[in-house]
Amino acid sequence: MIEREKWLLWANELNALAQAGIYYGQNVFDRERYERVAAIAAEIVSDYAALPVETVRDLFSNDAGYITPKLDTRSAIIEDGRVLLIQEAAGKSAGKWALPGGWVEQDLSVYENAVKEAREEAGLTVEPERLVAVIDRDRHNEILFPRKIIMVFVLCRRLGGAFTENSETVRSGWFTLDALPELARTKTTEEELRLCFEAHADPHWKTVFD
Repeated sequence: MIEREKWLLWANELNALAQAGIYYGQNVFDRERYERVAAIAAEIVSDYAALPVETVRDLFSNDAGYITPKLDTRSAIIEDGRVLLIQEAAGKSAGKWALPGGWVEQDLSVYENAVKEAREEAGLTVEPERLVAVIDRDRHNEILFPRKIIMVFVLCRRLGGAFTENSETVRSGWFTLDALPELARTKTTEEELRLCFEAHADPHWKTVFD
């Protein structure tokens, strides 16, 4: 389990309390105080993570009311002892590799989002077949992100398609567990890939969850 920095836990909690207060508060002076608490939370993350405070405020500004985790799906496509990974095009993960995936869109189910991400990032049409794991990203992945994230790993079967370079991914490739490229460990770890291989080999797989 990866230990999360205490300052990030505190900042997240402060922001959650502040956003609830801003959303539900009836008194203008109370809302001003909660807005200041939210600003302090953003300043904490900015200082410790060496991020521009405006960037952190933008991340926090997506929260409103009662704060709940964000949901991320990862599509695991395994064939002949190899798993399909995509190489990230931008951001801190640029050049590193991960399972196709991303935030669950507000109008999509987990199943639909797994299909969408495989199509957009890997160019493949897939059929989700098995739920591998539902895990707390803070406990398993390298993380420096001011928000609780739940990751859902979905075993998928390839139906067709081919990779095309796009704004999110540079290329795709097939890899065995003993010859993995440099992973974007905020999104995919060797431990998570191993779970996917185990699920692929076991028709009676029981979903792993935290």
